[in-house]
Amino acid sequence: MNKARLLERFLRYVQIDTTARDDAQDYPSSEGQLELGRMLVTELEELGLTDATQDRYGIVTATIPATVDDAAPTIAFCSHLDTSPETSGTNVRPQVIENYPGGDLVLPGDASKVIRTAECPELEGLTGCTLITSDGTTLLGADDKAGVAVIMEAAAYLMAHPEVRRGPVRICFTCDEEIGRGVDHIDLEQLGAVACYTLDGSGADTIDVETFSADLAMVTVVGKNIHPSIAKDKMINAVRAAGHLLAQLPHDRLAPETTEGREGFLHPYEITGGVSEVRLKILLRDFDSEALTEQADMLRAAAETTKRLFPGVEIEIDVRTQYRNMGEGLAKEPRAVDCAKRALEKLAATADLAIVRGGTDGSRLTELGLPTPNLSTGQHTPHSPLEWACLEQMVHAVEWVVAIAETWAERR
Repeated sequence: MNKARLLERFLRYVQIDTTARDDAQDYPSSEGQLELGRMLVTELEELGLTDATQDRYGIVTATIPATVDDAAPTIAFCSHLDTSPETSGTNVRPQVIENYPGGDLVLPGDASKVIRTAECPELEGLTGCTLITSDGTTLLGADDKAGVAVIMEAAAYLMAHPEVRRGPVRICFTCDEEIGRGVDHIDLEQLGAVACYTLDGSGADTIDVETFSADLAMVTVVGKNIHPSIAKDKMINAVRAAGHLLAQLPHDRLAPETTEGREGFLHPYEITGGVSEVRLKILLRDFDSEALTEQADMLRAAAETTKRLFPGVEIEIDVRTQYRNMGEGLAKEPRAVDCAKRALEKLAATADLAIVRGGTDGSRLTELGLPTPNLSTGQHTPHSPLEWACLEQMVHAVEWVVAIAETWAERR
């Protein structure tokens, strides 16, 4: 594997602003995703992938040709081009720390931003490695440009080494994953794979085999505004009503700040509006999709209580399905996880099968019928100015991708 080339790729990719915009109607939601996609198509063509293309939605696909004559299954590797809107992705200035000496890392663009070993204990095992951070004023974008760089470097390696036995390998780069739209325009028939792997995980040697099931509740509280000097018996304050509704939701349980492991939650994360109307966004999360119905019922019960206390207020709750736990779908095609585990064994490593208190494109793809576990890429602390990546773990992820392709050819 070409470690220096992998680093160069990653540094180049993260400097393109691909921030997803959840207030945009277009797909993709930002021009930078199209720019990065065009760059990747050019690079794939230079590697010799003759069918590399970017469709009208910005999705990039290509095929690494098979090197075995028999009918080995087609598999796919997928990463997303966008970065989280939670932290700025404009003017990313990556910092490369070679031969990491250990200890905390003060970021040069903002001395108040410190990557601390107490908060990132995984740093303790990476002394001597090459780490990449932002300067502290933006996110880094390793989520998911580490995955993009890993897939691109694996493609370069496989194209340069036809002796590696493999069936057809499909590459897919999606857009707007961070705002839940990553696979809205994926054509699974055109992709043509029996299994897929998202390269979108933290650390090393982890296979995410379960995710939350997820819904989004859009709550609209409608009141009646009038000048407060003449408001008696006329005003209906949507702000007060919304506050009462939220106060009824559990805060000592079923909240992100009080749960872990397999515990689900309701998470109010955005509130806008005024006296006449308030809009709330509330995440519903649980590993059991049936529990989401119970959470929605809890929210509706709180709305009914609020309406009785605030006569005349109107409350509309629109619950939208986001994604479902990938565990059930993966059980239908056990080769997906098994081949990833066996590939790691070839690299003298052992897989850590993990659950994710979140979701990936793999959640949606698995729900749609394409089993898609998620793999580590060397990224850490995503969505934050404290985000960082480990180059050696990224190299290991490239080796893992190559080994997975070999393993599928053996398992055909």
